[in-house]
Amino acid sequence: MTALIEATQDAIAWLIVTGYSDDLRLAHVMADAADDLTMRRFKAVDLKVETKPDLTPVSDADRAVEEAIRGTLRRARPRDAVVGEEFGKTGYGARSWIIDPIDGTKNYVRGVPVWATLIALMDHAEVVVGLVSAPAIGRRWWAARDGGAWTGKSLTKASRMRVSSVGKLEDASFSYSDIEEWEKAGRLEPFLDLGRGCWRTRAYGDFWSHMMVAEGSVDLSAEPDLSPWDIAALTVIVEEAGGRWTGLDGGKGLESGGLVCTNGVLHDEVLSRLSAR
Repeated sequence: MTALIEATQDAIAWLIVTGYSDDLRLAHVMADAADDLTMRRFKAVDLKVETKPDLTPVSDADRAVEEAIRGTLRRARPRDAVVGEEFGKTGYGARSWIIDPIDGTKNYVRGVPVWATLIALMDHAEVVVGLVSAPAIGRRWWAARDGGAWTGKSLTKASRMRVSSVGKLEDASFSYSDIEEWEKAGRLEPFLDLGRGCWRTRAYGDFWSHMMVAEGSVDLSAEPDLSPWDIAALTVIVEEAGGRWTGLDGGKGLESGGLVCTNGVLHDEVLSRLSAR
């Protein structure tokens, strides 16, 4: 009981001091609406699925969620730009919301419960709010700059997250997404070498790999081919949990195309292994 009270007090306290508390509350409101939409269409017999030009699937739920979030932002943040996977960029300004309505659409359309809505806010080229909501597995993760990283049912029912303290690769757990993508990126051998050097490897995949790093249950995660909306929300959560993220070549841009997240201690060695040819 004492631990629960302290965690609740911490959550309320940081909401008072961080400059993005209103934006984070809005992100939770949008995520609640997104969860309602996605769960109503999950495993629906009349779910409509199409193939996009990049040969990835898109469902009617993907589009409905992004439309709903955009509608909320038009009313609540009319001056902010929006960048979404399904409808591109609208608006201009120093602040932009970056939306992936369903990260893990391939899982979603096959009835696999590992998928999530990703919501991020970028202010002057820095991601300052990130939220990941995975209702089918009953999980949500979020962070705002200088406010710590949290997981739980709501802002006031949450526990703080911290990355692990594992200091050796041979003791580390490594999660990834799709081996085929590593082969397409020309990095299959470095990827396999990294896996061989770890204590354990599992393909939890997509957002979940990186959120496990933030929680401390996994020590490193990596994907070679991602878009900005796949990455944005994850970055601030990992950083606020005490971890580190970069692209595969060590850069910090959302356009880098890949993502490596670690507990920080292992990061340089992981990058060194992945850059070996």
